[in-house]
Amino acid sequence: MKQSLILQFAIFSLIGVGFLVRKLNIVTQQGQKSMTNLVVDVILPCNIFKAFLTADLDQIRADGLWVFGISLVFHVFCILYGRLLFRRPPEEERKCKRFAALCSNAGFLGNPVAEGLYGLEGLALANIYLIPMRTLMWSSGVALFSGSHDWKDTAKKVATHPCIAAVMLGIVGMLLRLELPELLMKPVGYLSGCNTAMSMLVIGMILARLEPKQFLDPSVLLFSLHRLVILPLLVFAACSLLPVSSTARNICVILAAMPVAANTSIIADKYDQNPLYATKLVVVSTLLSIPTTVMWSMLLMG
Repeated sequence: MKQSLILQFAIFSLIGVGFLVRKLNIVTQQGQKSMTNLVVDVILPCNIFKAFLTADLDQIRADGLWVFGISLVFHVFCILYGRLLFRRPPEEERKCKRFAALCSNAGFLGNPVAEGLYGLEGLALANIYLIPMRTLMWSSGVALFSGSHDWKDTAKKVATHPCIAAVMLGIVGMLLRLELPELLMKPVGYLSGCNTAMSMLVIGMILARLEPKQFLDPSVLLFSLHRLVILPLLVFAACSLLPVSSTARNICVILAAMPVAANTSIIADKYDQNPLYATKLVVVSTLLSIPTTVMWSMLLMG
């Protein structure tokens, strides 16, 4: 839990730096937009590609197959869950909520929690869990924010998106156990390492446009209840009915209980879909996830 709290503190520290550099006009509004494009089109694809290549296929035994299957069903369910529950908000807020219901911060926050609970086996299972989420994030999620009603056009945009290309190449590389030359992997690794810091800085810059009272938004607090309590509770209930090991069950539940993905703000900003509201979802759910992550960890390990 100590490691989880340190990571939460790191997130808010980076967001704070982004907030200050925007407030002090060190980075302009146009500069922020350019940084958003850099994150989405260059840094994130490198991060995704490297994540797939580092997944260990030798760890995919019975638990790995169960975790993959549960994750796939859960994230497809999250798409339907978002469509069913979030129909009334204005269009831009609706898109943010539906994307946030699908995509959690299970990578950056969930991986160290899984490793802390179950060591390297937990980390390997967490990476398997992330495969369906990453794939749907950069397919269904991007299609959601693109706003196109022409599905052929939407499919074209999704298929040519840098992050989708990274997912496809990453899956192929993982299955074939590719070991690319260090000459290629070094720059990919350096760019991948920028992902967390750059994403949090951009969120802080977006946050600088919000008034403090705007965070006391009942709709954001209610959504956080869905993201941090209701959805993982559904996963826990479903897993309890399946012949899965406690390890596989606990990994799936704790990762389902992670806060809203930072990418929600980044993608919303890129497609001009109310990034301020998306940032509220990210920041408030991340703040509230500190006690809920401890709660779930105690419940699962008790």
